[in-house]
Amino acid sequence: MAKTDDFTKMMKDMMGNFPLDLSAMQESFKTQASFAEKLSKVAIEAAEKSTELSSKWTKDTLSKVAEMTAVKEEPSDYTKAMTEFASVQAEMAAENMAAFAEVAKKVQMETIELVMAAGKDMGEDMTAAAKKATDEMTKAAKKATAK
Repeated sequence: MAKTDDFTKMMKDMMGNFPLDLSAMQESFKTQASFAEKLSKVAIEAAEKSTELSSKWTKDTLSKVAEMTAVKEEPSDYTKAMTEFASVQAEMAAENMAAFAEVAKKVQMETIELVMAAGKDMGEDMTAAAKKATDEMTKAAKKATAK
């Protein structure tokens, strides 16, 4: 029974000499949470801008439909109104597709910047954690061999 007690004491002493520091894990979590927040912000801003573009396009289209369906003096005026409507729709589609493409381009650029920065931050966190762990292990090993 005495040997079991000695083994237990030895394990407790050993674990006490190798303290677990969670600060590196906390910093890593904070870095990841910050990255997620920034990425969410980019996505939300893109969704807001896309919604604004869609809403404006719909309002403009409805306005043009109202003009097209208004009573005309001559039958040929209906053909002219439909031709103008089609022309305006093609122009509006091109403009809006370009605007949506700009939103997508902005999201892509901001996402790349965030990923690059997050990779750098996470690398720095890992380096700091490894250095700290190495230092603590070295101290603990020296302490254990000094006994």
